[in-house]
Amino acid sequence: MTDRYAVIGNPISHSKSPLIHAAFARQTGQDMRYDAILGPLDGFEACVRQFMREGGKGMNVTVPFKIQAFELADRLTERARHAQAVNTLKFEADGSILGDNTDGVGMVRDIRDRLGAPIAGRRVLLLGAGGAARGVLLPLLDEQPACLVIANRTPEKALELKALCEGRGEVGVARFDELGSQAFDLVINATSASLGGEGLSLPAGTYDAGALAYDMVYGDRPTPFMQRAAEQGAARVADGLGMLVGQAAESFHLWRGVRPETEPVIAMLRKR
Repeated sequence: MTDRYAVIGNPISHSKSPLIHAAFARQTGQDMRYDAILGPLDGFEACVRQFMREGGKGMNVTVPFKIQAFELADRLTERARHAQAVNTLKFEADGSILGDNTDGVGMVRDIRDRLGAPIAGRRVLLLGAGGAARGVLLPLLDEQPACLVIANRTPEKALELKALCEGRGEVGVARFDELGSQAFDLVINATSASLGGEGLSLPAGTYDAGALAYDMVYGDRPTPFMQRAAEQGAARVADGLGMLVGQAAESFHLWRGVRPETEPVIAMLRKR
């Protein structure tokens, strides 16, 4: 019997998840079906439980339901608890729901494994202190960077994130204009600036020789952040398409127990 999975969000027609998981299923020989579900803004839980009753095995969760998914889950992985948001639900045989957040580990695997940019022992700058930054913070610290600095326009939210990381590693906080001449090996844009067509102007010297500038946003051309980073001296730039596929691969592994290859799927999406 074909196992059923889905992504739920509102809006949802733009989602690439059905394409990605269909490619993963073909690649790994898994008998499964993956659909996109437009969740009602006032009926997320009812929609999830209906899918469960119909035999669904798991769901991905996207905007605006990640907080509701966090609250719905009976059990949470450590990374979901730290992110305070859930993007993957696994429906267990006993009827309980496991909530996970695969965004951070998807990004880390993309940077470390696919792009070949080590994080361990390197200086990392994380731009932004909202939900996107919170979702990737713990997986980044698990890589044991030499230091991690959270930069935000205002320090209050960045200080809140730092407090969550007590005992995890060296975490600094700064406003964008306070970075000075400190140089980094990896600069990650977790702000929404690129979505608004804006670049981020960082102080001269932010990018060390060989630095990677990584935008969590993706598109069919280099994002404004990537363009500005290249102008300011970043040796390499990358968008977040690999993160999108990487977090999907982590969800797939949680559900099916097999880890698909991401590179062929990224190449397929680029062609489209």
